[in-house]
Amino acid sequence: ASTALSAKNYLLRYEYIPDVLEKRGPYREGHLGLAKQFIAEGTCLSGGPTGEVGEEVPTGALFVFTEEEAAKKYAEGDPYVKNGIVTGYSIEEWNVVLQKED
Repeated sequence: ASTALSAKNYLLRYEYIPDVLEKRGPYREGHLGLAKQFIAEGTCLSGGPTGEVGEEVPTGALFVFTEEEAAKKYAEGDPYVKNGIVTGYSIEEWNVVLQKED
């Protein structure tokens, strides 16, 4: 069996303040820059805003990490968390059972 099919990832979920679009400005560059560092290191696979279907304002975000420690370090260093854009976050283990084969 392929080990890739049982690979463990870690989901970092954010909850945003309702007026995120108005207040994120000063912190957005740092937020994205930090994510790009983790992507470059290979510990963050993807990330982006989440929200209700059809709505323009995100209610949170979701990131996929390869290591639990990396997810924690990202959240602890993220300007969005430090400056109140994120009202809460959680880290969950995600056991990938099925995925598209290359």
